[in-house]
Formats: sequence, C-alpha cells, structure tokens
Amino acid sequence: MTETLQTATGTAQQLPQQRSGPLSTVRRLIVVILLFSMVVIAAIGVTGLLERAFESGSALAGSDASGLARSLAFTLIAGPLAALLWWFVWKSLRDHRERSSVSWALYLTAMCSLALITSASTLLATLASLVGGYWLPDNLAIAIAWLLVWVWHVWMTRHPAKRPTRLVGVPWVIGSVFGLALFVGGSITALSQVLDTALSGAAQIATFGRPWWHAVATGLIWAAGGAVVWWWHWFVTNARSLRSGFAALALVLVTGLGGMVLALGGLATALYIALRLGFDRGESVLVVLEPAGTAIAAAAVGAVVLAYYQGVVERSTLGTRRANRLVASGVALAGAATGVGIIVNSALAAVSTPLAGSGPLTLLLAGVSALAVGGPAWWLIWRPTAPVDPTDSGRRVYLAVVFGISAVVALITLLVLAFRILESTLDSGVAAGLLEQVRAPLGLLLATVLVAAYHFAIWRRERPEPSVASGPPDVQVSDAQGLAGAEPRSLGEVILVIGSDPEPYVRAIQSATGATVTVWQREDALGSTVSPDDVVHALAGASAPRALITVGSEGALDVIYLSH
Repeated sequence: MTETLQTATGTAQQLPQQRSGPLSTVRRLIVVILLFSMVVIAAIGVTGLLERAFESGSALAGSDASGLARSLAFTLIAGPLAALLWWFVWKSLRDHRERSSVSWALYLTAMCSLALITSASTLLATLASLVGGYWLPDNLAIAIAWLLVWVWHVWMTRHPAKRPTRLVGVPWVIGSVFGLALFVGGSITALSQVLDTALSGAAQIATFGRPWWHAVATGLIWAAGGAVVWWWHWFVTNARSLRSGFAALALVLVTGLGGMVLALGGLATALYIALRLGFDRGESVLVVLEPAGTAIAAAAVGAVVLAYYQGVVERSTLGTRRANRLVASGVALAGAATGVGIIVNSALAAVSTPLAGSGPLTLLLAGVSALAVGGPAWWLIWRPTAPVDPTDSGRRVYLAVVFGISAVVALITLLVLAFRILESTLDSGVAAGLLEQVRAPLGLLLATVLVAAYHFAIWRRERPEPSVASGPPDVQVSDAQGLAGAEPRSLGEVILVIGSDPEPYVRAIQSATGATVTVWQREDALGSTVSPDDVVHALAGASAPRALITVGSEGALDVIYLSH
C-alpha cells in the first residue's frame, strides 16, 4: 500500500508490474504436474500396503509378490519425490508471484477435488458393504490414503500465508456440489425403495437376493455421507457466500438444471403412471406402478433442492437470478416440446400398424403428462406476457441458443425423414411400414420447428434497432452494466487492488469504461460482498487519467482518482 500512496502523491513514476515470463510459467506447470503425479502414485502405493494390512490372517506378500513390490516401489520412490517437490514448491510460495500463479491454484483445486471424491466414495461404499454383511478392505484402504491426501491439501488451501490467490473457493464449490449429488442419489434410492414396498403391498421385496430394507439402509448411508460433505463445504468453508463466476455457474446448474430436471421429470412420470392406472389397463397394476417409487422420490428430493437453493439464488446478483431463470425455462421448454412430439407420434401411431413398442394410448398419455407438467412450468418461469427488461442481454443470448439448437435438431430429423422416405421408395419391402418408421421423427420435427419459430420471432421482435452515434466513438457511453445516463468515458487506466478472483471485475470495468486494468492481489478481503456492478457504479462519471480501486472485506470499497 505504501507504493500505491507514493504513486497517488506523484513521488513515484511507475508501479511495478507483477508479471512473469513464459519460462517461469512453463517451470511452474512442469513442477505441479510432477508433484500431482508423484502424490497420486504415492497414494496408490500406500493404498496397496494398507489393503494388505487390513487382510488379517494373510501373509505379507502372499501369492502376489509382484503386487507387494509395486506398492513398496510406489511408496518408497514416489513418496520421497513428492515430499521433495512439495518442499520446493512450498518454499517458493513466499514470493507473491508464485502464490498468484494459475498453476498453483489449479493443482490444489484438482488434488482437493480428486482426493475428496475418491475418499468419500470409497468410504461410503465400505460402510454400505458392512450393511450387506461383507467386508471390502481395498475400499477402506483407498479411503484412508486419499483422506490423508485431502486433509493435507485442504490445509494448504486454507493456509493464511501461502494459499492461492486465484480460483479462490473453487474447491469448496466443487465439494459442495459433489456432496449434494451424493445426498440426492442416496435419498432417492432410500425413499424410492420405501415407496415401492408400500405401493406393492408386500412385506418384503428381495433385491438381488437381499431384503428391501438393505437398499434403504444403503441409500441412507450415502445420503448421510453426502449431507456431511455438503455441510462442511457449504457452511464450514463458507462456499455459500462466494460470489465468483464459478460459484454462480454451479448455483445455476444445481438449481435451474439439476433441481428442475428432478422435480419436473419425477412429477411428469408420476402423472403418467396415474393416467395409465385410470385409462390404460393393458398391463397389470404392479407393472404400471414399477417406476412410481423412483418418480415420486425424484420429484420430492428435487423439490427440496429447489426450495433451498432458490432462496440462495434470490440473494445472489441480478445476473445469477436471470441466468437461473433462463436455464430453468429451457428445462421446462424441453419437457413441453417432448410432450408435443410424443402426442404427434401417438396420433400417427393410431392410423398406422405398430410393429413393436408402446401402443397409441400409452404414447398419448406419456405426451400429455410431459406437456401438462412442462407447459405450465415454462409459462410461469418464462412469463411470455410480462414486460421485457431491455438491459437483459442474457435473454437475447438464450433466444439465439434455443433457436440454434432447435434448428440443428430439426435439420438432423429432416435428414432422417428423407432417408426413410427414399429408402421406402427404393425398397418395396420397407414401404409398407413407412408411417410406422417416420412417426417418431415427424413428431420431433414438428416440436422443434415450433420451438425454433417461436424463439426466432421473439428474438426478431426484441432485437435492438441500430442507431447513429451523435459523437465520436471515445465519448459513447456503454450501457452493458445498466449505467444509462453516465458521463462520458475519460479513464485511461484503473488499478484494481482485490483479494478475490479479479476476472469478473476486470471484464465489468473494461466493458463500462474501456480503460486498461492493472490488478494487484491482496492477501485479505477474501469473500468480499462487493460485486462487479458495485465497482462499475462507483466509477460512473469518472474524469481522471487513472483511478485506484481497493476492494476490501465486508463490503469496503474505495476509489481514488490519480492525476498521473
């Protein structure tokens, strides 16, 4: 900060550049790749030795002397090499340029994620195997070895003086998503088994020769383990307060994509089963009810995920809320379009002679279920009659993406239709079943054409009209950040002092002002609540050659305009 103040008072002519050349970048990359490889090999060696130790009553080498030799070689060679490389890297982290390197951040992110996924999965698999009455010493050995690796790298990631300044919080976000996935999978497994047992009316259902409660207990173990992993990353490491671009992306994928797919898919399947019970008696009730437990469980767990994470989304930035709404709208739209395609398919099946597969009524009920769930959900999320925010650039991108995907699917489907028609024309044996072969592609083609036409029309209607600039280009005001009415750009350089990921802030500043941005990483201010929009608004109307911005923790934001 002393160097910055000297610059502000004009006693220093130039700030030093915290940059490194390509040789240093290559050196760092080679070192972390070697370190990553040695740690993985050493962990494999330790795993083999632990597995032999857990196999009580067997000789140390047994009948697999080569396996023991491999484990010893991996442990005794890769282990010391990993320690030596780590000591070299750890010592170099006293230099701020090493801490701010992307390679160091990528190494810790990759190793923390790999160790967590491996140790948690194998540990939970070991506990689940105990419920079934069998012992998996190899899984326990893997879990212990990689748990030690994970604890070691988490300590480095949270070290106050040598933790990375890039990709801040990315391992915690990945861990929280992984834990949530384990919880969701285990919960659906346990709940679906309970529901299937209740719906079947049987006292016990054998699953692979085991009683029904075994699957319930196994699912609960995975759900409990996933909940612990999620809780530790979400609350202890405070992943819920991160405002980086990666955290926002993960939040949108979990809420708008994962939660919506589970909730809408499970609800549509449950509705389809109910309609079949009422109108389609072609199969026995037990056969129709077979997927009911999984469908209801998926809908219930998806609803729980949506209920919690939707509140997190509402407390996030405007861009995150808009992106989540667009992704959720796309999921609902896909369900509704699938329903339209299946309904068309069933209508064509009614006038043709089905060769195999479901009958027209079964297809019709499936299409009605998908449309009845996806259609209203899309209408509520997309709100086609609501006023459109002209500053929402993500909406225009969404319209273009949906139109493009629909057009590509329609083109591929059209090629399939052309192939089927030409094949039936050239081969008289195929012509008799032409309608049966093209009814599914025809239904998909109609649905995709409707989706593409609607979104293209909306995109054309909302496309901004070209306007002629009234002044030279260097005084035009960008409204990318919603700063309509701001004074003309006059900043030449912005010096940004920040402790979190600087990329979103750099993009926002450059988009709004056109200034050159120099980033200085600070060691504190992690988890700052200052958003890129706040920084851009603080620069509105700036008129100075240079500006110094310091982003601190707990919402602190200072802007100092410099004359030189």
